[in-house]
Amino acid sequence: MSQMNTHCPQISLFPFPLTENELSWEASDWESAWDSGENKEEGVEEETTGQKEPWLQDCVVSLSPCSDLLVVARQQKAVFLSAKWRTDDSGREEMTLAVSWTGTLSTDEGECVSSSICIPLASQKRSSTGRPDWTCVVVGFTSGYVRFYTENGVLLLAQLLHEDPVLRLKCRTYEIPRHPGVTEQHEELSILYPAALVTIDGFSLFQSLRACRNQVARAAAAGSDVIQPPPLAYKKWGLHDMDTIVDHCSVGIMTLCVFDQMKNASILGGFNASVKGNPPAMSQYVTVGGGPYTGFYYAVEGSTQPLLSHVAMAVASKLTSALFSAASGWLGWNKHKNEEEAVQKQKPKVEPATPLTIRYGLPDSRRHGESICLSPCNTLAGVTDDFGRVTLLDLARGIAIRMWKGYRDAQLGWLQVPEERVDREFSPSASLPRRHALFLVIYAPRRGILEVWGMQHGPRVGAFTVGKHCRLLYAGYRLMGVNSVTSKGWQLHTQQVCLLDPITGALRTVNIPFHLALSDKKSERAKDLHLLKRLTTLLRSRGVEPGKNTRVRAEWKSRYTSHHTNPDRELCSCVSSAGNFMFWGCLCGKSPLHKVCDTLQQAGISPQQLLSLLLSVWMQREKEVLQKPEETVRNLHTLLIALSNMPGAVEESWDSQSISPWWQQVRCTCIQSHNAAAALLAAFVAHRAAKASITSRADSKVGKSHLQSEWEAVSLDLEQWSVCVRQLEDVLVLQTLLLVPPPQGAAGGAAAQCSIKTLLEGGTGGIADSVSKWVFRHNLAPERLKEILQKIENKEADEKLEQKAGEEGKEQDEKSQEDTDTIAGQDWTRVDQNRFPHSLSPDLLFAHCCWEYVVQWNKDSEVHIHTYIHTHKYSISAMMWSTFIVKRLSAAAYLMEKASHLHILRVCLCWQDIGMGDKAVTSFLGCCVRLLQILMEADSAVEEVSAPELSVEEVWCGAEGPASLAELALEQKGVHYPLVQHHCLLASLQHAAMTFSLKLKPLSLFDSKGKNAFFRDLTTIQLMPSGDMDPGLVSIRQEFLLRVLTSWVQAIDDPSTDWWPSLCLELGSLLQVNPDILRRHLVCELYNQGLDLRAEEVMLEVEDKDVLGSQLLVLTGQRLSYSLLHSQSQTQGAMELLARLPPTLCTWLKAMDPSELRCPLVPLPQTSRLVGRLIEILPENHAQYSLGLHLLEAVEALTTED
Repeated sequence: MSQMNTHCPQISLFPFPLTENELSWEASDWESAWDSGENKEEGVEEETTGQKEPWLQDCVVSLSPCSDLLVVARQQKAVFLSAKWRTDDSGREEMTLAVSWTGTLSTDEGECVSSSICIPLASQKRSSTGRPDWTCVVVGFTSGYVRFYTENGVLLLAQLLHEDPVLRLKCRTYEIPRHPGVTEQHEELSILYPAALVTIDGFSLFQSLRACRNQVARAAAAGSDVIQPPPLAYKKWGLHDMDTIVDHCSVGIMTLCVFDQMKNASILGGFNASVKGNPPAMSQYVTVGGGPYTGFYYAVEGSTQPLLSHVAMAVASKLTSALFSAASGWLGWNKHKNEEEAVQKQKPKVEPATPLTIRYGLPDSRRHGESICLSPCNTLAGVTDDFGRVTLLDLARGIAIRMWKGYRDAQLGWLQVPEERVDREFSPSASLPRRHALFLVIYAPRRGILEVWGMQHGPRVGAFTVGKHCRLLYAGYRLMGVNSVTSKGWQLHTQQVCLLDPITGALRTVNIPFHLALSDKKSERAKDLHLLKRLTTLLRSRGVEPGKNTRVRAEWKSRYTSHHTNPDRELCSCVSSAGNFMFWGCLCGKSPLHKVCDTLQQAGISPQQLLSLLLSVWMQREKEVLQKPEETVRNLHTLLIALSNMPGAVEESWDSQSISPWWQQVRCTCIQSHNAAAALLAAFVAHRAAKASITSRADSKVGKSHLQSEWEAVSLDLEQWSVCVRQLEDVLVLQTLLLVPPPQGAAGGAAAQCSIKTLLEGGTGGIADSVSKWVFRHNLAPERLKEILQKIENKEADEKLEQKAGEEGKEQDEKSQEDTDTIAGQDWTRVDQNRFPHSLSPDLLFAHCCWEYVVQWNKDSEVHIHTYIHTHKYSISAMMWSTFIVKRLSAAAYLMEKASHLHILRVCLCWQDIGMGDKAVTSFLGCCVRLLQILMEADSAVEEVSAPELSVEEVWCGAEGPASLAELALEQKGVHYPLVQHHCLLASLQHAAMTFSLKLKPLSLFDSKGKNAFFRDLTTIQLMPSGDMDPGLVSIRQEFLLRVLTSWVQAIDDPSTDWWPSLCLELGSLLQVNPDILRRHLVCELYNQGLDLRAEEVMLEVEDKDVLGSQLLVLTGQRLSYSLLHSQSQTQGAMELLARLPPTLCTWLKAMDPSELRCPLVPLPQTSRLVGRLIEILPENHAQYSLGLHLLEAVEALTTED
């Protein structure tokens, strides 16, 4: 157990002060507790009736799962303790819990605190690593109110959802499903009343709490108006058919298998009952109490609509009355006394509960349940009762599977321990999902003992003697506000089970090793850990007794031999210590080599084990080796020869045409090492030593003669050494590139470690995959990468010219080298293209870079997807679409279809449904359009381009691993062009709506055939829309495209958006919208914006000049009306001109509304030019031709006057 002290001064809340005594458990005590836990005398339960109960038993206590906030409440008062670092008298820093707030929580007369929990809220910043942003304290009262506070005691909001005392508050947060097929559970806060259960949606609660806290921060700085945060979505169930309910657990959403569905249907409806095709999803709730002792409730999803509690917030200075919502929410904080009294007099409306009948239960008329504790995997639950029993429930089957006796007033908790990663790597089932061990922690206060039991039928793995007045604190949840996207890469710093001792003021956490779930206390691992400590102590001490040294060495030899093929983390650390102790002095030249070799030979350790230790030290000390390479390489060669000459090293029967196990061991170490430089040096040394050994053996078998000395011995080992050395050279060059740190501001991340083994296991695309990850870490733009590759090609061409043309070519080469003298170019040129002509070919590299960027984007939607699609040869666009893109595009389409308000779409629902913000969604939709366009271009040219031939370098032909990206791409089927175009049309409409903030229901623009064809496999042939479309549908399409053009004209200052008009015209032709209508609208909008020159360019493409002329005539009249009638700088000449105008023209100008013009202040020469264009396009027999002539005369007169 680890320990944290709590320090609290004496306050009126508690009858006894918290002392500052420390209780520290040494490692030896911890181990003895594990070892002798089962042999301790349990004894009988002691009666404590004669002893006064300590103050903590009368308090409501809750601890944040992050162990940074402790809440202790009694009746109306509470104290909040926050984590702080302090330095004790000895100078050692320790974590303490100090009082951060104390006060009264109750606001209604007679109400008391009945339950509380601390919920840490996750940070929404990209830089967050799993630490909470802040912690919300939720408190339930006997009046039925549930109030939410900050860590400083500031009331955020209050809810009255039921008019009975709050019995229990429990929370469920997001957990990543460990296995495929497991239903992803939603976050929620559940509130238990004596006959009702309220569940608040976690996402809704998260948004409301953040909004309320932000409002509090604004109010602290300056006054602000009332705002309306997102409403609280909750469900309220009336729990029937149980006499008394004291505790509950919300298991979450579950789906029955077909057999269980048929079984339940037969039990409830008889053998003639009908069964639905799809099993319904249900929320399971388990309650404990009496009559029956345990009850199981099931609420079918969708059977009732969630209620909305509209939370109102206001600043204290501006809050004049209680704010009520349609459901029941109200908020009041920092109110004046008269306002508080007004709130107390009038209670909010309470919604009725939806009846929920019990499905089944565990009847026991005399037994009454006291508490229930749900396991982290949501499949088991522990129940305590008034008989002193602890019962283990299987929630899926609804049965009790185990019972413990003699645990009166027990408190329960759960621990879920993951398997150690090092053990996992060497496990036979390493390819399977990571295993987790489940333990039940039982605290028996009557006996003062804390026990840990393995699940489901495992033994007791530990027992600890603790105080009799402690509190076992188990949260059962983690951070709220986490989802599958934001949680990736996080390390959640939470504690599962803690024990609070009020006597000493110590807060201990319970940690259990994973291996205790696999075997009992006499496991081999326990022996290894004990031997590890003895050996570590021996290596650290210089003066050791000879007898003790011999015993430990013998045990070490035995244990090392048994674990040589299955290393352990602690054992590997011990191996490293032993290797450094034996060989590092020799490698540095500080110890005599021959004396050490003689001593090792006398020790009785096998040469293979010594070789393994030597190579381990060599690889781990790579930096020190490279500081003095000549000396260390020479000493390594001496040690390697000495070990090779030891008996049992190289077999006497070894033939040069077979593989030597001795040299194969060296090669395996070099192949697996990530330290490429040390491995390459070791390979050079071993290659030379092996060659000398082979030559010596050949000379000893056949008499040495002058003829034989001219021949070099040939061996299969030497051939493999040549291949290994060439591979290590490639790995060293590649690793040199991968270890180049990224520039400041790049994506960053850990550098990829490569070795021969990892590259071979990565398949034929492993090298390109590693380099693509380097490109992502450096945020290398595709244009820059293409420029670097082109310069490398030019450099190679110049080198060829240099060989032919002499000095002239050499000067050209130097000039090319100067051009490539940039940081990225220097880093890249370290990877010689001649080493990887096939694995790093430009087409293949661009394909891998494109794939890497979209993979990283799928993990973090804020990553910008570069257009890393060089050509369509590898068809990765289709793979990207089916693997990553189509799911989010469909989510965006359905979200836009159902969103009733654009603000909700852009701010709230994007993160919930799509997993990215509104700006990221806009960029994503643009990338979707580009991707689909590339697919269409690739499909059009598929007959013109032949499939590429995939090759790999000769030394890497032995790669065995998953199929490469290029191989998978070549296996892709051809896409159906009309279906791709159909999706491109939808993505373009969505992109336009998000770019210009236009409300759009994209699926409503298509008929039933078009809707059914969406989000299908692009290689299939679907029934597409054909023929003339419904005029009403065409009208809706036309209206949207016109709005897009209007929005583009208003944002025309951005030159990067000049392609929108041509896109709208293209979309119009596909949507059966008359393109001439779009052009005329665009011309009018450009004139309206005062962009006459651009309008004249578009006007040349308009076909129906008559209609355009009528539209421009009105716009010209608006301009002239503004100049003559509405301008503030009217001249006397203008007034005289207005008097001379024909009455019909004057009346017509007065009827014009210049307010419709976005740019009314247009120079008169532009308006004169516009009128001239009007006269040109209007025919003389047009009804408004004469009006146009009058306008021309008026404008010319104004121009002459100016």
